[in-house]
Amino acid sequence: MTLTFTLDPKVDPALHQGILDLWTDVTNAGGAVGFVPPVAPDDIRPQLVRQLAQLADGGARLLVGHDEDGRVAATAFLTLNSHRLMTHWLWLYTVMVHPRHQGRGYGRDLLAAAAEAARTVGGIEAIRLTCRGGMDLERFYAACGYKEVGRVPSAIRVAPGDDRDDITMLLPLL
Repeated sequence: MTLTFTLDPKVDPALHQGILDLWTDVTNAGGAVGFVPPVAPDDIRPQLVRQLAQLADGGARLLVGHDEDGRVAATAFLTLNSHRLMTHWLWLYTVMVHPRHQGRGYGRDLLAAAAEAARTVGGIEAIRLTCRGGMDLERFYAACGYKEVGRVPSAIRVAPGDDRDDITMLLPLL
C-alpha cells in the first residue's frame, strides 16, 4: 500500500475533520507537532483554522496524503515567505504521518512529495523546517536529505523542567 498525495486539495468539511483527527492522533501518540499530549480536537482546531486561512490568502499550500481507504494519513503545509529577501525558500510546517502508518516509509514519501511540490513554486530553491530536539527527528530529516543549519538550546518548553532544542533543518532543491 502507498499513500496518494494531493497538492492544494479543496478543503471541505471532511478534509478539515480528517486533518484535525490526524493532528489530534499524532499529538496524542507523542508526535512533536506543536502540542503536548493529551489533547482534544478543540485544543487543535484554532491552530488548524489559522493554517487553513493561510491557504485562502495564498500564503501557504497544503499537501495531503490519503491511505487506500481514503482517510487523511499525512499532511504538510508549505508556507511561503513574505519577507522580500527570503522569497527563495519556504517553510514546511505540520509534517505528520498517522501513527498507524508510521514505520512504513510514508514519512520519507511525504517529504519527497513536499520537495516535488516546492519545486512547482516559482523561485523556490530550498525548504526549511524546524523540529523539536530530544526525539531524534533531526536524524530522520537528515536521512531524507535535510541538513541541520541551526540549533537554539532549550528554546521549546514542553513542560516545566523539560526544555528541548529548536533545530532548524534545510533541504536545498537545486
